[in-house]
Amino acid sequence: MTTAITLAADRLDDVIEVFADAFDDYPVMRFVVGSEGDVGARMRRLTALFVTRRVRRGGPILGVLDAGRLVGAAILTLPVEPEPPSDIGAIAEEAWRQLGEPARERYQAYAVASAAMLSGLGPHHHLNMIGIRRSHAGQGLARPLLDAVAEMAWLDPGSEGVSLTTERAQNVTLYEHFGYTVIAHREVASGLETWGLMRCRPLT
Repeated sequence: MTTAITLAADRLDDVIEVFADAFDDYPVMRFVVGSEGDVGARMRRLTALFVTRRVRRGGPILGVLDAGRLVGAAILTLPVEPEPPSDIGAIAEEAWRQLGEPARERYQAYAVASAAMLSGLGPHHHLNMIGIRRSHAGQGLARPLLDAVAEMAWLDPGSEGVSLTTERAQNVTLYEHFGYTVIAHREVASGLETWGLMRCRPLT
């Protein structure tokens, strides 16, 4: 049975490659980068920003392997995080300089909508990104990652559970299967919706 492992920060490039492949056609990524220029390169740049910023801020990285190759990954925000490194702002500014101000504005519209859905929740883990390489999709590899995320939250007495957002309606049913409940639903822009879900700590 495949199990998820905790990855060190030196696997950052591998994680970026997994997400760049998994999120190639993901609605919010396409929304942010737009349709101009080298869309594939811009998608990878945006993915690199998201992953690098999260890891540099101390978020855990989980992965699943196939014959030693990373084929699935998840990155999280902890209920309480350490102070961010001093260069985190410069990393983001350089990425947005390359992606352009319209991309930054579209991302801000999404960020505001998604943050509003999760406002008011108590301290918890947040699943920022989870993705499986397209070559390994449909093989049940999301399960060990989701199970590992839940276990991490249950072992933390300061966490009330796990939240996440998704921009694909069909993903909602998948997450509900794993114990998540929809807590909010918003339209970000024409053709782009987002759902907020929460999986609460089991009652004991």
